Amino acid sequence: MTDNRRQNAKEIRDSASRMAHDREHMKHQSNGDEQRFAGANFAMSFTKGLEHNKSNGLICNAEDFRVFRSAIDDGYVDAFTTSVPSAPDKKRQWEAPTAGLVYELQGPDSHAVTMPPAPALGSTELAYEMAEVYELALLRDQPLSDFTATGTNTDIANSLTRLNNIGYDLSGKDGRPRKNVGGNITAQTAFRGSSPGVENGPYLSQFMLLGNKSVAGEGDVSKGIIRYGALNADQRVPVAKANTDFMTEWNDWLNVQNGADPQSGNEAAIFGPSNTVSRRFISTPRDLATYVHYDALYEAYLNACLILLGMQTPADPGIAPTDPGFNNLSGRGSFYLNSLNSESQYLTRKWETHDREAGGFALWGGPHILTLVTEVATRALKAVRYQKFNIHCRLRPEALAGRIEKAGQIAADFPAVGGLFTQLESSIQNTVNAVQMRNTSNTKLLPMAFQEGSPMHPSYGAGHATVAGACVTILKAYFDTSAVLVRRDGNIVFARYDKDKGDEPVAFVPNATGDALEEVNNSPYLTLEGELNKLAANISIARNMAGVHYFSDYYDSLRMGEEIAIGILEEQALCYKTDPFVLSVTTFDGDVRRIGHR
Repeated sequence: MTDNRRQNAKEIRDSASRMAHDREHMKHQSNGDEQRFAGANFAMSFTKGLEHNKSNGLICNAEDFRVFRSAIDDGYVDAFTTSVPSAPDKKRQWEAPTAGLVYELQGPDSHAVTMPPAPALGSTELAYEMAEVYELALLRDQPLSDFTATGTNTDIANSLTRLNNIGYDLSGKDGRPRKNVGGNITAQTAFRGSSPGVENGPYLSQFMLLGNKSVAGEGDVSKGIIRYGALNADQRVPVAKANTDFMTEWNDWLNVQNGADPQSGNEAAIFGPSNTVSRRFISTPRDLATYVHYDALYEAYLNACLILLGMQTPADPGIAPTDPGFNNLSGRGSFYLNSLNSESQYLTRKWETHDREAGGFALWGGPHILTLVTEVATRALKAVRYQKFNIHCRLRPEALAGRIEKAGQIAADFPAVGGLFTQLESSIQNTVNAVQMRNTSNTKLLPMAFQEGSPMHPSYGAGHATVAGACVTILKAYFDTSAVLVRRDGNIVFARYDKDKGDEPVAFVPNATGDALEEVNNSPYLTLEGELNKLAANISIARNMAGVHYFSDYYDSLRMGEEIAIGILEEQALCYKTDPFVLSVTTFDGDVRRIGHR
């Protein structure tokens, strides 16, 4: 038996190795802006931390970027401390610039997944998504409850009018599609992303508001308290001061591009004195920006998993049998936090006669899914680092706003390309004018939610969005995404709809002060698929709300994260003795991918 087991284990490892080897290593292609604008001191590349020129905002010496790029391609961390000529007053470190070159033994290699070229300077897509980032900065303190079809918020209406007047095709014909009505974004569809279900119901995913019940059954999910075993975590976030934006003065902007660290652990500028900080449920884009400034990256998806486990949400039909009892709220075919529940996930094949002979824990129970939903994050981060540094090296929105601010000087210094920044400004002029009126210094710089601006790594792809894509795909694979959020027998649960059980649609939003949740009428039912897609979009686009990413960063990174998670699931499926074993994953584009074996 030992010899057989040893041989079988080798064959499975070999099968996983062949699967990984047979994955095509995709062709990686940038938009060409790095090469196109090399003669203008790499005006369209990520240069934060190198020394920048005060008069035009570009790097002082083009050779600095070439050395920086060489260090990235070589893949040795030492080069960044010994060779790269960073700005004299640089305080911040570049974040993991060589992580994309390491190898992984599970899932796709970092070079086996890719992203299409980012929108290039001169494209209508780049102009539109830069306008979006500007407009989100202007709307940072507007209530998320006003981003609905019934909203009458004048500031939101004015922003949407400016965006719709740009004339960009939102269908995706010229780039990445956005939810729209008749070719225009509306208060119900604006800034929600592009995947099925994100346009339904409240702006914020229910997973960023609700709590769960403890193992003992205590707790009201509408209180927003998530039970981590014996501990509690509150979904409320610290309230940042409204109308407090950063980097709108040229010298402040320049210092940050040179790698200054104005935050330095002092959060008083954002939250006020420590004895005055209050908390509330996420109520504004600024609150969302606060969440993604300090999150543990995968925490929103770990929270979602705990909520789903606490609700005894039905598992994917490929995991449990589709017999009549599978729909019961009592738990058949559902995951649990642990194996103490007598109706936990059953592993025996003799379902009808041996219902309670084997419960899920290390396999198919709470610990299995809780571990896996976080495990994929590290693979996602390494893959996106390869795209960020080695392929695209895309400048951040804060830097592009600096190019718009100094477009005239850039045109004088580099006549061959400088006019493109003037054209960019002209194409979104109404939005730029609104930003100038907002900025007390009358600059065209992007008002930032964070003192330090963006992280010290390129914009495309986005780490948060890639992790979102990977983690949410795991949740989609293991839970039944056709489940809907209902009130059933006094409980708030995701369950398969059953009219005989009196299921009623339900949704929650923060109240006017944000200190509690209130129920709102909602139709149609919110699906698990839609709320998971919305969760991924909320987290990813929250980074746009902070001013550190573009829409394309969200869109393509999400899908790359999805491919990473699917690759990991495909390899893990080889290890299960259950036969047949098939998981179905509805992708962020609405297609269905099947994983497993028969």
